[in-house]
Amino acid sequence: MFAYIVKRLISGVLVVTLISMAIFLLFWYGPSSPAQPICDRETSNRCGNKIEIYERTLGYNNPVYEEYGKFVKGVFVGRTLTIASNEYECSAPCLGVSFRTKQPVKEELVSRIPATFSVAIGGAFLYLLFGVPIGVAAARRRGSVADKALVSSFLFISSIPYYLFALLTWLYLTITFEVPLFNDTGYFSPIADGPWKWFSGMFLAWVALGIFGCTQYTRYTRGAMVESLSEDYIRTAKAKGLPARTIVYKHGLRAALVPVVTIFGIDFGTLLAGTIFTERIFEIKGIGWWALEAVTGKDLPVVMATALFSAVILIISNLIVDVIYSVLDPRVRLS
Repeated sequence: MFAYIVKRLISGVLVVTLISMAIFLLFWYGPSSPAQPICDRETSNRCGNKIEIYERTLGYNNPVYEEYGKFVKGVFVGRTLTIASNEYECSAPCLGVSFRTKQPVKEELVSRIPATFSVAIGGAFLYLLFGVPIGVAAARRRGSVADKALVSSFLFISSIPYYLFALLTWLYLTITFEVPLFNDTGYFSPIADGPWKWFSGMFLAWVALGIFGCTQYTRYTRGAMVESLSEDYIRTAKAKGLPARTIVYKHGLRAALVPVVTIFGIDFGTLLAGTIFTERIFEIKGIGWWALEAVTGKDLPVVMATALFSAVILIISNLIVDVIYSVLDPRVRLS
C-alpha cells in the first residue's frame, strides 16, 4: 500500500510539472505578448513602445526555460518580482503576483478556497443523500412503473445543459417567485456574517448542484445495483435465507458502490477545483469565478495557479478513491 501511494504521488508530481510547463509555453508563444494586457491596463490602452519595458521587467525577453526555472525556484524559496518599476516580495510558495490586482496569487487563492469548498461540500452531500438511496430503490423495483418514471424524469433533467438548468433555477426562485431564502445568493463567511447568512447564500447553489447531480448518481447507482444483485453470491445469500435488507445493503450495495465512488471522487475533485458555472451564476467568488476572470484578463500567474491547484486536487482525489477501493470491495487489491 505504501509503495503504491508513493508511486502515485511521484506520478502526480510529474503530471503537475507537465501541466505547468504546458501553460507556460502556451502563454509564452501565444499570438500576442503576455505583457500586453497588463501594459494596456496600466496605461489606459496607450501602451505603445512601453510594452518593451513590461516585457523586460517581466522577463519575457529572456529564454523561456530561464523564466520557468525562476518560477519553480520561487515555489520553494520565494522570489522578488518586478512589474514595470515596482517590486513585489513573494514568499514561498510563490505562485506569482496577479497582473490585475497586484496581490500575491497565493493569498488570493487561499482566500477563495472556503467559497469553493462550501459549494463542493454542499453539492456533493446532496449528490449522495438523494442519488444513492433513490438508485437503490429503483434497482429493487426494476421494471416497475415507479422505476421507469424515475429513470425517464431523471434522464430528462440530466439532458438539460447544467449552465441552463442553474440559470433557470436562479431566475425562477430569486426573480420570478422571490423566495425569501434565495434572495441573497453568494458566499458569506460563517464566522463574520453568521452561519445562517452563509447557509442562505449557498443554499440555492446547493439545490441546483444537488438536483442535477443526483439524477446522474441515481442512474449510476441503479445500474451498479442491478448488476450487483444479479451476481451468484447474491443468489447464494438468498438461498441461505438471509433477510432482504441484509442482502441489498450489506452485500449488494457494498459492491455497487465501487464504480459510484470512482465517479464521485472525480466529481468531488472537479467541484473543489472550481465550479465555474455555479460560482458565476450564483455570484460565489470562489476559485472557478477567479479562474474565469483570469482567462478573460490573460492573467498568467492566476491561470497558472488555478490550473496547478485543479491538477493537485484531482490527483489527490483519484489517489483517495483508489485506496478506498480495497475497503469497499475485498476483490480489489492494490499492487
